[in-house]
Amino acid sequence: MFKIIRILMLLFVIVITTSIAAAHCDSMSGPVIVTARTALERGDVTPVLKWVKAENETEIRELFEKTLAVRQKGPEAKELADMYFFETLVRIHRAGEGAPYTGLKPAGEIEPIIQLSDKALESGDVDSLILKVSEKVSRGIRERFEHASNAEKNAGISIEAGREFVEAYVVFTHYVEKIHEAAAGHDPHADH
Repeated sequence: MFKIIRILMLLFVIVITTSIAAAHCDSMSGPVIVTARTALERGDVTPVLKWVKAENETEIRELFEKTLAVRQKGPEAKELADMYFFETLVRIHRAGEGAPYTGLKPAGEIEPIIQLSDKALESGDVDSLILKVSEKVSRGIRERFEHASNAEKNAGISIEAGREFVEAYVVFTHYVEKIHEAAAGHDPHADH
C-alpha cells in the first residue's frame, strides 16, 4: 500500500511541476538543447526529431540543413545559426506540449526536483525521487489540512472568520484534487 501511495505522489509532482519541467526544456543546459548541440556537431538531425511532433519534422529537418550550411560561414555565423535553430526547436517542442515559448533560459536554471528526476532516469534508481516527492506532498497536505481544520473551528465566530475558513478549505481541497487527478492519470498538457 505504501509503495502505491509513493507512486501516486510521484504522479502528483509530474502534474504540479509541468511548468517547471517546461522551463527545463527551455534551458540551455536542458535535454532539448543538449541533444541539439550533439546533433549539430555530428551533422545528424535524427536525435532532435524525438523532441517534436511528426507534423513538425519536415520543418526541423529543413532548418537543420540550413543551419549546417550557415555554420560553415565562420564563428559568428555558427553562433547565430545555432541559436536560431535552438530557439526554433524549443518553440516547436513547447507548442507540441501545448505550452507557450517564452525564450531560452540560461544554463543551470533547472529546478532541483527536475535534476533529481533526471538523475533517477540516468541511474535507473527512482527511490530517492519518490522519497523526496512523497515528503513534499505529505507536508503539503498536512499544512493545508491543519490550516483548514483550524480555520473551521472558528468559522462560526464571524463572517470574516467564515471567509477565512472557506479560503483555507478551497486551497486544501484543490491541492488534494490535483493529487487525485495525477493519480488518476490526468493529462497536464490538456490544461494548456
